[in-house]
Formats: sequence, structure tokens, C-alpha cells
Amino acid sequence: MTKSELIESIAAAEAHITRREAEVVVNTVLDAIGDALAGGDRVELRGFGSFAIKQRPPRVGRNPKTGESVAVPAKLVPHFKPGKELRERVDHA
Repeated sequence: MTKSELIESIAAAEAHITRREAEVVVNTVLDAIGDALAGGDRVELRGFGSFAIKQRPPRVGRNPKTGESVAVPAKLVPHFKPGKELRERVDHA
């Protein structure tokens, strides 16, 4: 499901919410999650899962074109861990 499909689904499920209002809600939620992760916080949505930041250590990579070794620096990446309810819904689907 894409972001626009999510917006359409919300607008169709709730008759009193327009597509524009659903778009504002989805964008606000996604922005809040992104801002919290950028600030180093963890985001937990009960029944859905949690978002956190994980640190990847520096490593030696390889340029696929030349085969030359390249130093890849450490970096922070977002990580999603599904909640129990979500795992069970997907497993029984």
C-alpha cells in the first residue's frame, strides 16, 4: 500500500473525512514519527510496532564496478519492530 492508497482508504472508510483532511492527518503522523526519530527518540504504537534508531558500525565495502575496497562510515538508520498483534495478524492472514 502506498501513501496515496492509505489516504484514499481512510477517506473511504470515514464518510465525514475528506480526502484532503485524511492527507493532512497521514502527513502529520508521518512527520511526527520522522521528527521524533531525527531527535533520537523511540516511537511506539501499541498493537502496531515500534520505530527506533540503530547504529551501523563502520565497515569496509567494495566498489562493484572496480572491485576496490571502500571505507563505509558508521551511520544511524531507522529500524521497525512489529508488535505482537501485527505479527499475529500477518501470520494468520
